[in-house]
Amino acid sequence: MAEFVCKVGDAAGRVFEQRESAPSQEEAKQKLVDRGLFVYSVRGRLNVESVLGHASRGRSIHANDFLIFNQQFSTLIKAGLPILKALDLLAERAAAKRLRPILTDVRKSVREGALLSEALAEQGSFPAVYVTAITAGERSGNLSGVLDQYIAYLRVSTGFRSRLLTALIYPAVLVIAAILVLTFVVTSAIPKFADLYHDLDVPLPAPTRILLSVAMPLRHYFLIFMALVAVGAIVAFVWSRSGTGGLAMERIRPHIPLAGEVWVKTQVSQLVRTLSTLLSGGTPLVPALMTSAAAINSKLFAGAVGDAAGRVKEGKSLHESLAQTELMPDMALEMIEVGEASGALAPMLTSVAEFYEEEVGTSLQRILSWIPIAVLLVMAVVVGFILVALYLPMFSLQVGGT
Repeated sequence: MAEFVCKVGDAAGRVFEQRESAPSQEEAKQKLVDRGLFVYSVRGRLNVESVLGHASRGRSIHANDFLIFNQQFSTLIKAGLPILKALDLLAERAAAKRLRPILTDVRKSVREGALLSEALAEQGSFPAVYVTAITAGERSGNLSGVLDQYIAYLRVSTGFRSRLLTALIYPAVLVIAAILVLTFVVTSAIPKFADLYHDLDVPLPAPTRILLSVAMPLRHYFLIFMALVAVGAIVAFVWSRSGTGGLAMERIRPHIPLAGEVWVKTQVSQLVRTLSTLLSGGTPLVPALMTSAAAINSKLFAGAVGDAAGRVKEGKSLHESLAQTELMPDMALEMIEVGEASGALAPMLTSVAEFYEEEVGTSLQRILSWIPIAVLLVMAVVVGFILVALYLPMFSLQVGGT
């Protein structure tokens, strides 16, 4: 049974929109005619599931372009321009040129009578959270307020992601440098010293013998070994992106020391931040939960939140439904329970998101500060042992010469 949005008029001359459920547009129109209504138009209405499906495919939009577009769109709406006029201006003069063809298609759909949320969902390029928020803004008549809330949400989420990537750059560079140094030493430096000591026919101390016995067999296969490691990492990554592999990996992640706790807090902060944004914009709780589940990167959390949405739909409270997932931290559940009891769920969810975002930032900073130290210590020990082992025979030569 599909749902249709119908523009109708009654005997008193009033024109209004009527939602009608029917197997087809013709049957929906006939139902309205049978009630004595004059039907102007009948169009399909996108429900939450179709919005999520459409938003999962289509041309991708760069985060910065999307943020600038929303800032411009919000400014035009606040200035009193109709949605269609604002889209006309943005389709021709949007700061991000890559967005203009998409906005042209959106403008065309709106001009033909589609709602803005429906036109956005049809493109398959806009996030499901955004489409759902726009839908709520249209229903509540507060589109500009919803846009402001989404812009704030976008700034926080993109800012958090950029800070995380920036923090990972230095440890990644150190690890790559360490791998390159070891590759050079094993494949080039050690074989040359081995040939030198073989030509000199000098007795080798124990550290040198250990080093050569390990490194020499590896020199012909070290690059192959590194290539196999790289291929294995790629295969593991691709497998982790699949449904089965992703769930298997994510069931392990919460139990990883230090990193597991940070991962859980990251997913929780993303969930409650998205949910808070949708609820603040007027989206009902169950659709907001379903959209938030689709917006989460984790398949494990997405499935658990989707199940929680089903329990909320059956009449259970949000904190009870989330508690049954066994993924949410106790403190988050307690704060959500307080928010439900006080009638201030959306502000409380924002507080939970800010708390866990700060916790994740602090934990990551602490962990990432130790990674360079650990890499440098390991490199110092390995390289130090290699240098000592390679140059010990030189000292024996000097002693023999004197």
